[in-house]
Amino acid sequence: MSKETLDIRFAQEKDIPLILTFIKELAEYEKLGHEVKTTEETLLKNLFSERKAAEVLIGYYQGQAVGFALFFHNFSTFLGKPGIYLEDLYVRESFRGKGFGKAFFSSLARLAKERDCGRLEWWVLDWNQPAIRFYKSLGAEPMDDWTVYRVTGKALEELAQQ
Repeated sequence: MSKETLDIRFAQEKDIPLILTFIKELAEYEKLGHEVKTTEETLLKNLFSERKAAEVLIGYYQGQAVGFALFFHNFSTFLGKPGIYLEDLYVRESFRGKGFGKAFFSSLARLAKERDCGRLEWWVLDWNQPAIRFYKSLGAEPMDDWTVYRVTGKALEELAQQ
């Protein structure tokens, strides 16, 4: 299947319920459904306000929504350029293996080039071997020398008070 058969467009406010559905489906796939706290209201505020925190692409095949990519810009001090960080990429199970994931990545790569970004990066869960094989087939390389750290919840509150 060629990427031209998938219509990828930027999400609009009217897509918020669909975006939330995709987020919940992805969380269930990742066995993290219990961690989803977002609502349509928080998505509206953070995706479509004046200071939007992220952008969303939605893919349609024959009129059906098949998946989404949620991303935002980061910055590389070493390159002196922005980058695109892909927070979530999700293709519904019934549409996997048809080239749609690659179509999303191609769209993001084109967008990165248009915006003069120095890189496109993302995380993957260690157990997700099908995704890891797919990413490597795109030419992606794991950054094994780096460890992700996170401060959230109570620890974030306490750190902010120091």
